[in-house]
Amino acid sequence: MQLGTRWPIGDPVPSGLPHVVEIAVQAVEEELKAIGDDVSTWRWTLTWLESKPVIELDDGTVIRYNPSEDSATITQPMGPADDEEDWV
Repeated sequence: MQLGTRWPIGDPVPSGLPHVVEIAVQAVEEELKAIGDDVSTWRWTLTWLESKPVIELDDGTVIRYNPSEDSATITQPMGPADDEEDWV
């Protein structure tokens, strides 16, 4: 059994994560830094689903690991402009 954890944005990722997941976390953090949003209070949450890491940021961004391809997928939350329910 693997336990999850939380850590502040900008801190090192927990040990034991696949390297490609670390790269995905860094990419998200660099994008947020470039945008200039104040994310100083945001946290990452790591959970393990069927022995695979799933990482979620407080804004709803999710990183999932695919071990068969050794890849990480970043899914960002939809903004109000992307929500079809807001269309008139």
